[in-house]
Amino acid sequence: MATIRLTMAQALVRYLAEQQTEIEGANSPLFAGVWAIFGHGNVAGLGEALAAAREQLPTFRSHNEQAMAFAAIGFAKACARRRMMACTTSIGPGATNMVTAAALAHVNRLPVLFLPGDVFASRRPDPVLQQVEDFADGAASANDCFRPVSRYFDRIVRPEQLLTALPRAMAVLTDPAECGPVTLALCQDVQAEAFDYPESFFVPRLWRIRVVPPDPAELAAATAVIGAAEAPIVIAGGGVVYAGAAGALDHFCRTHGIPFAVTQGGKGILAADHPLNLGAIGVTGTEAANALAREADVILAAGTRLGDFTTGSWALFTRHGRRLIGLNVQPFDAAKHHAEPLVADAGAGLQALDEALGAHRTPGQWEERARAAIARWREVVTRTVAPGNQPRPTDAEVIGAVRRAAGSDAVVVAAAGGLPGELHKLWEPRVPGDYHLEYGYSCMGYEIAGALGVKLARPEATVFVLLGDGSYLMLNSEIATSVMLGLKLVIVVLDNGGFGCIDRLQRATGGASFNNLLADARHVALPHIDFRAHAESLGAIAERAKGIGELEQVLVRAKDAPRTFVAVIETDPAESTRAGGSWWDVGVPEVSARAEVRAARAEYERARQAQSLGE
Repeated sequence: MATIRLTMAQALVRYLAEQQTEIEGANSPLFAGVWAIFGHGNVAGLGEALAAAREQLPTFRSHNEQAMAFAAIGFAKACARRRMMACTTSIGPGATNMVTAAALAHVNRLPVLFLPGDVFASRRPDPVLQQVEDFADGAASANDCFRPVSRYFDRIVRPEQLLTALPRAMAVLTDPAECGPVTLALCQDVQAEAFDYPESFFVPRLWRIRVVPPDPAELAAATAVIGAAEAPIVIAGGGVVYAGAAGALDHFCRTHGIPFAVTQGGKGILAADHPLNLGAIGVTGTEAANALAREADVILAAGTRLGDFTTGSWALFTRHGRRLIGLNVQPFDAAKHHAEPLVADAGAGLQALDEALGAHRTPGQWEERARAAIARWREVVTRTVAPGNQPRPTDAEVIGAVRRAAGSDAVVVAAAGGLPGELHKLWEPRVPGDYHLEYGYSCMGYEIAGALGVKLARPEATVFVLLGDGSYLMLNSEIATSVMLGLKLVIVVLDNGGFGCIDRLQRATGGASFNNLLADARHVALPHIDFRAHAESLGAIAERAKGIGELEQVLVRAKDAPRTFVAVIETDPAESTRAGGSWWDVGVPEVSARAEVRAARAEYERARQAQSLGE
């Protein structure tokens, strides 16, 4: 057997560089590169290996470990999980800074390979700098924090362990059902140790995404349920996007007269002007989608994990005797809430249902009701995003300005706070892929870093980032990275003086404004934060707009700018779109001295009666 002598780190890098994926019939590198912040735990071993392979496997430098992991995740999502990136850090804070990002990838079922440095396997310099010691467990390290937020975890304490660990990691990263973050903790002394690896280990490997067909019995059961339905709807989630099933969804709904609604992950699968597109569903849903969801007798949940925002905390589907079909490649999701499981790739499942139903169509009046509801909602959207006359514009008006400025090549990126809800209701996708929201983990700080990954995946697109001042202050360092890498972003900062979304929730549950807006937090003096000047200090071009009219003009200049552009506008923290939406289960105190809280509790108990947790 022919062998080649390499350090563990050199072997790992060489292996990653040889992995391939298939996209539209052509082979591409599975890994687009490695994000790296070096420290004593990875610079000598993995750093040396990456430097030698920089042409085959590019290395990107970031300013924050969590941010670079967000960028890797944004890249994978923008590539519909067909391509991915790796992230390496030293041990200690560099590693644990990525744990939040690992949780985000885990919740959103997105592939990313984490390669944190670890303690010495030999334990010769025990404890090494930054080592976390467990008084009762000599094998513990800070990297054990990754275990609950990784789909696969391994600690490499011998160089030959790569021979089994890496293929297992690839199998998880490319599996449509198990897909998620993988962590290989790399003991820093082992990174530098050599081994005679078989040359066959480095033969290029093509990883195809498995397309799982439905079980015949499950297909027959689901077909019977849909065939007997008088008022069915489809909920399209991210799994439909990752399956490349836009055509299958379109044909299924048109052929059988079934309207569809979308989750945050599924939004953009088909254009907003599709005649059966009800738009967003759930807590941040449209009046069209939620009205029909309440009356639906069959809900086909395709490629969605059915989170509480999608189901209105399981109080949205109120029709007595309604049936739920879980079309999902992951059995865990397919069987949720006593659903009829249809375990399959979303595209294969929709196509099989389409064929099994034949010429069957839902009663015509249901489709007519859907079309009328869609038309009414689109009128609401037009009014809501139009410029108003108030001194401080709403988030909805800013969204309208960005939508008007965005061309057909634009992508909008957002993550946490009030903007995801407004965008879910109001953003009207024109082409697939122009809507990129992280809302499974609702992680503040994802926006700019995630958009960096989107721009890496889609360099031809104009990437718009919408975020509040709170998210901006949490994580803005990758503005500098975007300038350094020539990855232009158009960033719109909505300055509402704090955490406006949670302030609204606080007041809606009977509380007084407290500790969310800067003005309501403990302070000696309120800071004057010059976001324009700050963005310029990081290398961006920046302007501040007063009102929607000025913002429209600023966005024209932003699109023509040579590098990352930051537009800042002051917005109203108290206003959000009242049309649409549904109840969300947020526990209200049973006992309080505030009359407003007691009233909110009474309303909460009334609303909770609609929850169908046992059905």
